[in-house]
Amino acid sequence: MAVYFDHRIEAPSTVGSPSEIAWHHVHPLLAVASIGTNSTPAGSVDVYLEQGEHIPNAHIDRPFQPGLIRWHPSKRILAVGWQTGVVIFWSDHGWDEHQIAGGTHRAEITILEWSNDGTRLLSADKAGVLMVWRVDQHGRVQGAPLGKQDYGKHLVHCIFKPPAPGEDLVQLAKAAVSGDENALDMFNWRKVGKGDAPFKVGLQEGIVCFVTTTDGIVYYVGEKGKSIQVLRTDGPIRKLMYMEEKEILMIVTEALFLSQHRIGPDGTSQELMKVKLSGKTGQTADIIWAERELLITASGETVVRLWDLDRDENYALTLDEHLGFSTGESINCISYCESKGILAAGTSKGQIAMWRRAVVSNIGGSSIQGKDRWKLQAPIDLEGIIIQLKWGSSKNLLSVNSAGTVLILSEQMMSAHFNQQVAAVQVAPNQLSVSFFSSGNHQMLRADIHVKGVYVTKEMVVVWNGKHISVFEQFGPSLRNAGSFPCDSSIVVVHEESIYTVEPNRVQVRTLQGTVKQLLVFSETEGNPCHLQICGNFLAVGTDKAHVKVFDLSRREAKPHSNAKNLAEHIPSFGSITSVKCSFNGNNVSILIKNTSGSPDSKVFFYDVETDTINYFDFEIGKASSENCSVFHLEENEVEKGRSEMRELMGRYPVSQFWDQNEPKLFVCEAAVAAPKTRQSNVTAGSESISTEYKVDVMVASFFSTQEHGLLLQDSFPKIESHEALLGLEVPYYYFSKKSGETENDAELMSGTTSVPQVVARRPLRDFVGLEDCDKTTRDAMLNFSLYLTIGDMDEAFKSIKLIKSETVWENMARMCVKTRRLDVARVCLGNMGHARGARALREAAQEPELDARVAMLAIQLGMLEDAERLYRNCKRFDLLTKFYQASGQWQKAIENAETFDRVHLRTTYYNYAKHLEALGDQHLALSHYEKSDTHRFEVPRMLLEDLQALEVYVNKTKDRSLWKWWAQYLESQADMDSALKYYEKSQDYLSLVRVHCYLGNIQKASEIANETGNQAASYHLARQYEARDDVKQAIHFYTRAQAYNNAIRLCKESGFDDHLMNLSLLSSPEDMMEAARYYEEKGVQMDRAVMLYHKSGHFSKAVELAFATQQFGALQLIAEELDENSDPALLSRCSDFFIEHSQFEKAVELLVTAKKYHEALQLCLEQNLTITEDMAEKMTVSKDSTGLSDDFRRELLERIADCCLRQGNYHLATKKYTQAGNKAKAMRALLKSGDTEKIVFFTGVSRQREIYIMAANYLQSLDWRRDPEIMKNIISFYTKGRSLDLLAGFYDACAQVEVDEYQNYEKALGALTEAYKCLTKAKMRNQGEQEERLEQLQNKLTTVKKFVQVRRLYEEDPKEALKQCQILLEESDLDQAVRSGDVYALLVEHHAQQGNYEVAYKYMEEMAAKLPSGNVGFYINQQVTEAIYKAVGAPLKIIGVQRARHSSGEDGGEVEEEVAEEPYNDPED
Repeated sequence: MAVYFDHRIEAPSTVGSPSEIAWHHVHPLLAVASIGTNSTPAGSVDVYLEQGEHIPNAHIDRPFQPGLIRWHPSKRILAVGWQTGVVIFWSDHGWDEHQIAGGTHRAEITILEWSNDGTRLLSADKAGVLMVWRVDQHGRVQGAPLGKQDYGKHLVHCIFKPPAPGEDLVQLAKAAVSGDENALDMFNWRKVGKGDAPFKVGLQEGIVCFVTTTDGIVYYVGEKGKSIQVLRTDGPIRKLMYMEEKEILMIVTEALFLSQHRIGPDGTSQELMKVKLSGKTGQTADIIWAERELLITASGETVVRLWDLDRDENYALTLDEHLGFSTGESINCISYCESKGILAAGTSKGQIAMWRRAVVSNIGGSSIQGKDRWKLQAPIDLEGIIIQLKWGSSKNLLSVNSAGTVLILSEQMMSAHFNQQVAAVQVAPNQLSVSFFSSGNHQMLRADIHVKGVYVTKEMVVVWNGKHISVFEQFGPSLRNAGSFPCDSSIVVVHEESIYTVEPNRVQVRTLQGTVKQLLVFSETEGNPCHLQICGNFLAVGTDKAHVKVFDLSRREAKPHSNAKNLAEHIPSFGSITSVKCSFNGNNVSILIKNTSGSPDSKVFFYDVETDTINYFDFEIGKASSENCSVFHLEENEVEKGRSEMRELMGRYPVSQFWDQNEPKLFVCEAAVAAPKTRQSNVTAGSESISTEYKVDVMVASFFSTQEHGLLLQDSFPKIESHEALLGLEVPYYYFSKKSGETENDAELMSGTTSVPQVVARRPLRDFVGLEDCDKTTRDAMLNFSLYLTIGDMDEAFKSIKLIKSETVWENMARMCVKTRRLDVARVCLGNMGHARGARALREAAQEPELDARVAMLAIQLGMLEDAERLYRNCKRFDLLTKFYQASGQWQKAIENAETFDRVHLRTTYYNYAKHLEALGDQHLALSHYEKSDTHRFEVPRMLLEDLQALEVYVNKTKDRSLWKWWAQYLESQADMDSALKYYEKSQDYLSLVRVHCYLGNIQKASEIANETGNQAASYHLARQYEARDDVKQAIHFYTRAQAYNNAIRLCKESGFDDHLMNLSLLSSPEDMMEAARYYEEKGVQMDRAVMLYHKSGHFSKAVELAFATQQFGALQLIAEELDENSDPALLSRCSDFFIEHSQFEKAVELLVTAKKYHEALQLCLEQNLTITEDMAEKMTVSKDSTGLSDDFRRELLERIADCCLRQGNYHLATKKYTQAGNKAKAMRALLKSGDTEKIVFFTGVSRQREIYIMAANYLQSLDWRRDPEIMKNIISFYTKGRSLDLLAGFYDACAQVEVDEYQNYEKALGALTEAYKCLTKAKMRNQGEQEERLEQLQNKLTTVKKFVQVRRLYEEDPKEALKQCQILLEESDLDQAVRSGDVYALLVEHHAQQGNYEVAYKYMEEMAAKLPSGNVGFYINQQVTEAIYKAVGAPLKIIGVQRARHSSGEDGGEVEEEVAEEPYNDPED
């Protein structure tokens, strides 16, 4: 709460009546223009400071009147335009009349405006002459005008167009000086590109403005004074404004028409909007543009009108008589302060009305818009009619032109203090309301100074204004002035007969008369005292250098109780101290601070004097600094309770703090919601993020502070709306100052809250509700109980109160359980209270999973409705909250909650509210909510049954078919058939229409309705009517339309309509088909119809039997197509026999399979050579889950199916069935017959059986494995996996032979023989002798091949030795078993041929031809070599074998080598 101090300007005696006032934008300088009386029309201009002091060199008077006064935007320079056309300037150096030469303007100055940056001054006169002046950096006008334009018309308004945004040169220079390289580069011309400027400083050379004339023309004026007419209005212009964000020019005319225009660079204009504003025309209107979106007007009415152009809405603010305004009080002038969000209005009765604009916040609810954002304050009473208001300067001062003088109003925060059962609250600049609670006395104290501070004790009241101190003492029932003295101290505290004041580096202890009797000195390091507080006999002092010190005042002189503690050493980011408070015993000092950024810190710091330690509690995260200073000592079952308490306190910062004046353990703090941050705080690692939903603005939290248990939360509650601030704490009450003009109502007060008259309210502590007047013993017992309960020591808690028998105490403890969420204690309390209903409700609520929901039920039973509401919201049990609102009669809240959060119960809420309204007799509103609950179709007729006229109107208005039908039934009951027919037709109730027409005898009309609509119920009713009239055909027709086929069939049988009977039976149910079939069978005619009906009804056996009996083979085939496994096996067998007899074997097989006669089906397939398809085989396959057949039967059946498929050549299907039968060997044999190598390899891989591996490898050997490395790889793999190493050895032997025969690659052959030998060595053959014999043969072969390989290698180094070895090899008898002798001879022949020994070569050729059986020498020796030899020896070519291409091992052999690398042929030498 704030009060406004008014200072009347100290005007010289020679000045006249003020005509114009103007504030400087930054400095607290007020310019006042005054005019003389009619007899002496002289004028003057003066400048004043913030408290009205006149500046000595700031007075100027002239024999003519001043017209306009305008301050420079930033400098202390004032421009004054006079009636004669003179422009005079004032600065700190005095008045200057020569900057603009006299005679420049020859008529009254009507426009005098500085540009936004102060570099230009625009002046214009009544004759229409406009000039633009250049202004230097000192604010002086320089030389001749930059431009001049003569319009020849009276110019009245001017507004500068804001320049385009650019760099701030001053800030840029500061950044460059501080070392910012980017800023330095912008000043460095060398570091910018050619043609670029180093920086951009707004449009200094492009300043433009708009000016208007009296006839409504608007001109666009450029830098040099050149102008373009851009638009013309319908009349004189009252106000010219510019919307900077949208670059739109706004104009308000004298006739209150608002128009918006967009002005192009070339001067073209486009009208965007034009509207007529509300207000009195013909009167002077005060119009202002605020918040970049609001147009505010006052035109002498009783309201202020606002237009929100951004949201396109308008509204009016009115004066409230309850706050002290008079009826019919009109508003003359307005002014808006953007920094404070306050709209001030001057009235015709000498009062100032102020509306404060609420800050839109997303915390705690939805945003407020429109009229609701403006809160009217109590009026400020002044004298006379207020004709002008102006907010100004950076200090937000308000100047008022009223009753021939000017007042300056400055806002001062309200001073208030509570101490020793005395409270004083400032209500006016020099008036305080003093309340003595011990005696119940209340007084108004008026001081002779503007009070800036107050301190009270039980015997005196001390007030001061920073320069003077006044002391008032009690004298009987009143207060009297006991003395006053000058003192330049802004802080004063009082203890007994001593007054404590501050001055640099010391605290002065004074007598009540002001005499200094002691000095408490602080060193330079400790700083200057700036905070004093006394609690009990202890004084706490905080300095501007972060030191805190406590003094003991219990003796004659103050003595230090503690050393000075430097907080800056222990608190990071310390800025300054904002509050210091000490406990009653002086052992604890609590401190509030600001951090280095200047914002309030979220922590409360506690300095323990005895242990010399500092702890804190952080409201932002709800966490203390250590385990010894913790808010909650939680048991496991109390975790949820602690989190809920923390959620209410987290995200805040402390505003004020107090210690109890008699209890050293009790501390209270006022905490406000902090501004939302980008980061989220956590209570502990992994805890939930803070939610600000439903947070009240200010919470009051009380704590117990002990050395043993640290800081314990005792209670917390929201500060109610009518309370301004917390004043203090003294058990059993909290004390609050009240907002002016507001009273507390029952709905707003917490349970048990009481108030004292006027401006102070007190609220009992939670555990003292009902015990406000208890004695000290009871009070101590309750405090101990609360302490132990907070700690969690229930035994000690009950011991503390076991002697207290009052039911009020137990009720109070139950209320405490709501705050502490101790339901176990609450049950005991309810038992001692005898509150049976509450105990039962608490027991029933135990099923709720959320602790807060259970506690809310306890709060409801105790009447703590606000607590219950808050608890339901905290746990998000909006369903229970809706029920709570309904039970407590808060229907609007119930509906809002259901609409927003509990839509499941929305219709139920509407219904219950409608029932409530009906009980209250409000049928109109009840009807609306019955509709919202969708129960109006039966509830509204019931409610309005006594008022038939209203009911008929409602039925016709709603146009609801259900209501029309109900109303038609009602009219029918009243025998009003014609009206009933009309409403039945509206409701489209065709049955009722037909029924009524039949009743009235209009059966033809009823038939038309039934035929047109096709309504089944109507058709059925009409059919019954026709049947009663023996009109069988019509009855059958309408029974058919009604799909009542059984009735139509019945009539057909009775009337012999056999043709109709068949068609109707096919449309009807199986039962009706059976009856019709029996009818045809009994009749003995048209048996095909009987068979068909039996078939369609699902009685296949009867249909087949009748078909056999009547030889209807076509029908039999149709029936057989629909037989399935669920059909009768005998029927299936009979049908299959029928098809066999008629040579339809495939159909017979299908039926046998369906009848599960698989062997017969297979036999039939074999006999008739029927191909077994895959689908047929699947049908004959019995599943493993079948319970009717054994596994052996299933395997035998599958093998028979497979055998049959095998005989038919369907190898793949045979393989599948053998596999399903579990006989993988047969499956493999069948697959081998298919020759599908890919599937054989796949099947082998998945079978994993030795026999199958061997079979697959044997099969693969039959393929061209020599050219397909993948096949060779699989052969080796399968033999290895099949553990058939003897066969693998044989395969390697074969590979070796291929290498020799095909490629002559003995090296690879040697590797293959080596692998063969290894495999055979590891093999376990049944015939050991055979294995040894094979090993011996392989060894011999391996030795021979190895010798030949060595010979070929030796040939490269020693050909002679190699030739000798070849001779030795040729002499071996079994050479050809391992090495072809032809290859040995070829080596000899080719060697001698190369050496030119053709005779020797020829001899070896002849010898070779004799040894080789085939005599094909050309197979081993190149044909060209052979021809050369024969030619050399002169022998004819007797034998020329077919030349066979020799394949080098680098071709195919190389590929094989690469692919068989997994099983390499290792040389024995390696």
